[in-house]
Amino acid sequence: MSDVSPESIPDPLQPEDFSSAGSASSQGAAPSPLEQALLQISELQQQLAAMKDQGLRALAEAENTRKRAIKDREDASKYAIANFARDILDYTDNFKRAIDSIPDELKASGDDRIKNMIAGLEAMQRQLLQTFEKNGVKKIEPRDEPFNPHFHEVMFEVPGTGKPAGTIIQLVDAGYILHDRLLRPARVGVAKDEGQGGSAHNVDTQA
Repeated sequence: MSDVSPESIPDPLQPEDFSSAGSASSQGAAPSPLEQALLQISELQQQLAAMKDQGLRALAEAENTRKRAIKDREDASKYAIANFARDILDYTDNFKRAIDSIPDELKASGDDRIKNMIAGLEAMQRQLLQTFEKNGVKKIEPRDEPFNPHFHEVMFEVPGTGKPAGTIIQLVDAGYILHDRLLRPARVGVAKDEGQGGSAHNVDTQA
């Protein structure tokens, strides 16, 4: 039987050293494979949601761009003749001026040459207007209606008409629109606002 030294026998009154165990506990155990997998799945779900949101935004922007491109092409085609039509408008007015410039006595003279000339001018004017209408250009000839600043241009005011201020009394030149766009406003004379001493078209343009 071997000898046991007194130093090797633990003293029950002395506290044990738990420092190493406490250190291991404070560091915590490594996550288990299941916990690691769940964490990765959560991260992937967040990334997928972000990518889905970005994809939806990109699709929406692409659709908006496509619609804008279609509208731009439609407008370009729809209003392609705007500048050309605007340049031709004066010619249509000239037909009317040419007919109006013929003295009444010549029109009533019964001269076949005058009749044929007037008929030719009127036929050319009708043909030009028909071509305009086929391409979306319409003539506007306002009479005895309220002044509209979107379609009419006041050239002068007429006092003593007995009509409400701003009523169109006389058409100077017809206006024209291309589909829903104004090519040229109708030039008109309107009833003057005599009661208040104001300008009729100045009042009505605020409507």
